[in-house]
Amino acid sequence: MNSSALVQKLWNFCNTLRDDGVGYGDYLEQLTYLLFLKLAHEYAQPPHSRDTNVPRSCDWNSLKSKTGEPLEAHYLTVLRRLGEEPGMLGAIFFKAQNKIQDPAKLARLVQMIDAENWLSLETDVKGDLYEGLLQKNAEDTKSGAGQYFTPRALIQAMVECVQPEPMKTMADPACGTGGFFLGVHEWLTRDGVTLNKAQAKFLRHQAFYGNEIVASTRRMCLMNLFLHNIGELDGAPTVDRADALIAEPIKTFDYVLANPPFGKKSSMTITNEDGDEDRDALTYERQDFWQTTSNKQLNFLQHIVSMLKTTGQAAVVLPDNVLFEGGAGEKIRRKLLETCDVHTLLRLPTGIFYAQGVKANVVFFDAKPKDGKVHTKGVWIYDLRTNKHFTLKTRTLKRDDLQDFIDCYHPANRHKRKESERFKYFDYKTLVARDKASLDIFWLKDDSLDNLDDLPPPDVLALEIVEHLEAALASFRDVAAALPKSSSP
Repeated sequence: MNSSALVQKLWNFCNTLRDDGVGYGDYLEQLTYLLFLKLAHEYAQPPHSRDTNVPRSCDWNSLKSKTGEPLEAHYLTVLRRLGEEPGMLGAIFFKAQNKIQDPAKLARLVQMIDAENWLSLETDVKGDLYEGLLQKNAEDTKSGAGQYFTPRALIQAMVECVQPEPMKTMADPACGTGGFFLGVHEWLTRDGVTLNKAQAKFLRHQAFYGNEIVASTRRMCLMNLFLHNIGELDGAPTVDRADALIAEPIKTFDYVLANPPFGKKSSMTITNEDGDEDRDALTYERQDFWQTTSNKQLNFLQHIVSMLKTTGQAAVVLPDNVLFEGGAGEKIRRKLLETCDVHTLLRLPTGIFYAQGVKANVVFFDAKPKDGKVHTKGVWIYDLRTNKHFTLKTRTLKRDDLQDFIDCYHPANRHKRKESERFKYFDYKTLVARDKASLDIFWLKDDSLDNLDDLPPPDVLALEIVEHLEAALASFRDVAAALPKSSSP
């Protein structure tokens, strides 16, 4: 059975479970638990005969031999016991719960998974199946899962511009379901590329590192990677279930590709200065950050800079407010332009993310040694937003829609770029002379301004207004936080 048929078969069963109140995300989690156990079972059989560390009382045979209420009770025991195990087992089953309350339907799902020999399927088939399920889950806007899913066409274009090399490390501090890891893996194993034994081993075990604070998303990421031949069933996970912003990175990387979560507030306040005892109870210190701010994207941007080797490269999806916000935003932009080589900005169209009304960009920059020099000579900006219209269903963003940008980016030699209608160069002096060093630059005429019928729907306009108001409020908060605190009489 091919991957699309398997996806459809498994997803059709999800529609049956929805009548029992089992949502897309809950169903995908149950698939992850059961599929992991079935794969562990297959690896434990000849000719592999591997020790997968799954206790015999919790293995696949112990599940498929039961039905009805005994199956439901045993399944709960398995989930709880495996969540206490170390390594990959514990990561996959961390705080796992059974969301399928009908024992007959749970048994049917076990039978469906048992009917396939998963190891006999090509890696592409298994991987495509799980990616297909993740995308369907992301398309369910009510679940909110889309916030962890970056359009794969955009990931492919970003990777093709950066062109990662074998034997180098890549990190994503907010990795979601692992899309950027898979994009790099796909690039390094594309047709025409042959990795030697050492390179292939490095790619599988040492190339990728990430953070994902949401336990359910992290388990889906780990499963997604494993099905794409990244990591080991009985190994240690390289995706940490931790807040990436909480401390300076203990390791630096060759590449960072990321789409940090859209949203203004961090769960904690970052500070790079001492405060009183009450203040310290609510903050954590990052001496390496340029500015204290409550804006999550600005914090992720500063963190990503700290994650890079001095020869490292980054490509990061960031919302518009990062380009124009005052206060801490302006100071961080100026420091970024000074200390790194910010060379390319892709203005993304609306309608490509599952969060409606989001206006975002991809910022490409290279880390540089801390030598006191200004490293950005100028920024090339590609406008893929003006007069471009995409939707999540009828006009989705395709890889071909990004081909002109890739051609203009000129990955083979960035110093041989040429300006075009949508691709313009702005030198460093011009950029820092702009109000607040704003990188929010457009030059093409917006045809929709001549025709009110072409304006976005009212709900999208409302979201855009809210976004700008939130950015303004965040700037006021940053200013207020920097003012001296009045003492009580």
